[in-house]
Amino acid sequence: MSGRRIYLDHAATTPVLDEVFEEMLPYIKEKFQNPSASYTSAYEVKEKMEEAREKVAKFINAQPSEIVFTSGGTEANNFALIGLALANADKGRHIIISRAEHHSILNAARYLQKWFNFNVTFIPVNKEGFVDPEEVEKAITNETTVISVIHANYEIGSIEPIKEIAEIARDRGARFHTDAVATAGQVKIDVEKLGIDALTLSAHTMYGPKGVGALYIKEGVEIVPLIYGGIQEEGRRAGTENVPGIIGFGKACEIAGEKMDSWVKHYRKLRDKIIRNLERIDGVELTGTRDFSKRLPNHASFIVKGIHGEAIVEMLDSYGIETNTGSVCVSKAFLASPILLSMGYSYELAQGSIIFTVGIDNTEEDIDYLLEVFPKTVESLRAILPK
Repeated sequence: MSGRRIYLDHAATTPVLDEVFEEMLPYIKEKFQNPSASYTSAYEVKEKMEEAREKVAKFINAQPSEIVFTSGGTEANNFALIGLALANADKGRHIIISRAEHHSILNAARYLQKWFNFNVTFIPVNKEGFVDPEEVEKAITNETTVISVIHANYEIGSIEPIKEIAEIARDRGARFHTDAVATAGQVKIDVEKLGIDALTLSAHTMYGPKGVGALYIKEGVEIVPLIYGGIQEEGRRAGTENVPGIIGFGKACEIAGEKMDSWVKHYRKLRDKIIRNLERIDGVELTGTRDFSKRLPNHASFIVKGIHGEAIVEMLDSYGIETNTGSVCVSKAFLASPILLSMGYSYELAQGSIIFTVGIDNTEEDIDYLLEVFPKTVESLRAILPK
């Protein structure tokens, strides 16, 4: 195994920034008080947590009262879909989601199907991974109460036409939610301009800590809690708050808001270099959109014909390059990517997915090394395949 390690899997998680860690540290040990307690030191902790809520809200142009902290993106997605669906069940039991969704939305929808007799329409995506707003409009019925379409899929990087779909949902009286975990820190998010009812965020994909996320819920939107207990988060999400995580989340949002433009410029330079060079290799095909203005700026994904994606990941790892075949929530199941199957790829081709997502610490030298190693990897694996 190579002694050199290059991390190109930022869609899976990102390192915690030093400034974020330093902001969190006092609240792990010295300032440990429960923010719900009624003495001075607890009030001080509560105030710091509310400052973090303000930072998260500002990051997406929301009000602090519209932010509910969760344990991460999965809980926030479950909370959004199940909570909105149950809150509106008396109006109808039909929900619409896309085939590009994270499994925390897909499986939450199946849960509503099985246990609460909801009807679910799964909207397909086209060859570039986009949801067609017209297909959403066609699927809406008088029973439709909730629509959820991801802001950008983790595996192909295509940024969905959320504003247009949200407008359709609003015109037809349905609530609209989007999972913005993949886009936060890469695409400017303004919930007012997007016209949405709920939005999911997670700290760990934007240089914050793991174990903390948030659900934006527009003021006036009714939602049924997912977790019951105390009165934390204004009664919308029970449980003692993850204070250090929340404070780190707030700091990560503050930094991303200040530095996103420079980050995106850096990402695009490295991403475009990867795409331009790897596409030259025989049997390597870019997945997702070729309109790079509608693609996550740090994201380059490919199909490598005739080779299983996991084999590529393992060989690249031996060279010191860390990357992935798709969503880490399912990649170890050795299954073909559901999103690629929905895009029309065969089962065999969909197993050949490989994804590179760059970060703020990656350099051109890192990419040069990838461009040196990747062709060798493909050649070596093809040499040992059965003829």
